[in-house]
Amino acid sequence: MKFDAGKAGLTVGVIGAGAMGQGIVQVSLQGEMKVVLYDAKDGAAAAGKEQVVKRLERLVEKGKLSADAVAAMAARVTVASSLAEFRDCACVVEAIFENLEVKQQVFSELEEHVAEDCLLTSNTSSLPIGSIARVCKHPERVAGFHFFNPVPLMRLVEVIRGPGTEEWVMDGLCALGERMGRTPVKVKDAPGFLVNFGGRAFTTEGLAVVHEGVATPAEVDAVMRDCGHFRMGPFQLMDLTGIDVNYPVSLIVHEQYSYDPRLRTVPLHKALYDAGRFGRKTGIGHFRYDEKGQEVNPPSPDHETAAAPAVQVYVAAEAPELADLLAGVALDETDDGSSPIVAALFGEDCATFASRMGIDHTRLVAIDVTGDTSKRVTIMSAPGASEDARDAVSAALQKNGRKVTAIRDSAGFIAQRIRGMVGNLGCEMAQIGIADPDSIDLAMKLGLNYPLGPLEIISDLGVERAFAIMAAMHAVSGDDRYRPSLWLRRRAQLGLDIKTPN
Repeated sequence: MKFDAGKAGLTVGVIGAGAMGQGIVQVSLQGEMKVVLYDAKDGAAAAGKEQVVKRLERLVEKGKLSADAVAAMAARVTVASSLAEFRDCACVVEAIFENLEVKQQVFSELEEHVAEDCLLTSNTSSLPIGSIARVCKHPERVAGFHFFNPVPLMRLVEVIRGPGTEEWVMDGLCALGERMGRTPVKVKDAPGFLVNFGGRAFTTEGLAVVHEGVATPAEVDAVMRDCGHFRMGPFQLMDLTGIDVNYPVSLIVHEQYSYDPRLRTVPLHKALYDAGRFGRKTGIGHFRYDEKGQEVNPPSPDHETAAAPAVQVYVAAEAPELADLLAGVALDETDDGSSPIVAALFGEDCATFASRMGIDHTRLVAIDVTGDTSKRVTIMSAPGASEDARDAVSAALQKNGRKVTAIRDSAGFIAQRIRGMVGNLGCEMAQIGIADPDSIDLAMKLGLNYPLGPLEIISDLGVERAFAIMAAMHAVSGDDRYRPSLWLRRRAQLGLDIKTPN
């Protein structure tokens, strides 16, 4: 069979007139298609159509659409009273609440009314496509068509292949997504699909950093914004999406991946959920917010010191970046026994490094040279370290125009840990075939606004260095959370590009 996404007068059916359903209706209309809209709740479909037309009329006010175009779009929407009115649809998108039994009932009934070549799709974000398709007479034409909220603004659509989905269906949905103005990415049917699975690392590793007492939420967010170029830090992001949303999703994905420690969250996450501190919507989450959603008295992530800048340091682990960061400071190759000791560490913590090298841990100040260090630099010290040594190095970095975040001892600092985990999970997605490497990167950038895709982060760190960071964190912590993906390990061992296929 073949699905012609470019056919004039093509009709898309949408079941569910909530926010997602309305968004799908809008992009279908803007793709010059007809729409049949149904909702089981009386009056909901008519109200949904009205909301869509109002949003389109606002585009007229902004000069992006003409009044005639909006009137024509409104005329192309049919409000249905039953699923029987979907008989002429070429594709149906189900966008109702996440209940498997209800979705199965809808799909079973749909098959009684639509043609055999009508594509049946679900916008589910958490239920396996295979579990929905199992009740269908023709599971080969069932697939996931997962849009992101708000649909008109979010360009990504995940096209999810169920166990029996045929290629003509996948190709047809990709073409249909493009006609709707979206960017389609083909994804394997798996827990969380691509974006909801891949997005776990950013937030859960941020939580792990705070859970271990390494840094505060404000410090983690500042480092990931300034050094990692993320638009929001993990704690800002969790407060925006809502703890009531991201905590349950974290549990579901963790459970469905057989409790893989790489997907584990921390007690703090549950504590906020249990307390009803969901973030901006409740006025308090990781931070406090006013009625307009603005942070109230945000804590500073900067290490302030009145100490005199260090004039000389002993470099125990040299990196070319240190010369720029510590410009004007004498970088000695021998230890005078009193100056601060500096080292650029990769995946290791100060305690492990000092023990391995046999150096004075009280004077050791580790510096993270990965990522963008033009605005902010992260430093850390071992337990029992001298504050004088830390502050002298911090003052030297500040003198050279950088803000400083000073943290407690941590294998991988902050940015190495979080970026490494994001990249490693992206490698794991490639290893188990969730999608191809380019699609993984594209989806994560479009779906979560990441500055780089996960595999691009690995390339930015350097494949061998990224593997060394993960391996060191694994060794220091003894936690399988940090075990390197085989995809990453093999490409580092062979000196290959991270996107080299199996």
